[in-house]
Amino acid sequence: MSDEIVTLSPRAGLAEAVREIERHVATGGWDGPVRVFALVRTAQALLVEPGLADQLPPHVLAVAGRDPYHLTSIEQEGLPAANDLEELLAALSWPEGVDGAAVTVERVVLPPAAEENLPADPDEALAYLAAHPDRQDVRIAVGVLRDGTSWCAVRTRSNDSDDAVGQGAALVPGLVEAVQATLV
Repeated sequence: MSDEIVTLSPRAGLAEAVREIERHVATGGWDGPVRVFALVRTAQALLVEPGLADQLPPHVLAVAGRDPYHLTSIEQEGLPAANDLEELLAALSWPEGVDGAAVTVERVVLPPAAEENLPADPDEALAYLAAHPDRQDVRIAVGVLRDGTSWCAVRTRSNDSDDAVGQGAALVPGLVEAVQATLV
């Protein structure tokens, strides 16, 4: 193996961080809460906080030494109280040293035709969603960097396997935009 530094792109570093976050959250099973993560460039974080090296596995330190775009995720605890995801994200802001943010959330999705019969009453709508035979439970992980680079990972409960996670830059554009707004 060469000693040459391998420089990855911001998108590749973000994609790996989002995959790691999604896999981490998946270990807790389904029906979990919204989770929020700060994303920081690992090499920069090590310069600012050298004690972080004692908390990271050796292989992460090795990669961070070669890849300036490697990201470390830091789960946020004590999130502000909010009635829904939109309100939570609107209440978040990040200090300058945070390079990006990520969020995981679970949702129920239906084919468009099924949504035509969705009751207007919120309680009735929840019952309808829960009982619909075509419902799909999904876990969505979205990460965004300050420069607008984004990555999404989507896992379905019916195909709950690490090798069956859909990925792409803009799979959930509304959520990407909402997470991006927390970085402004």
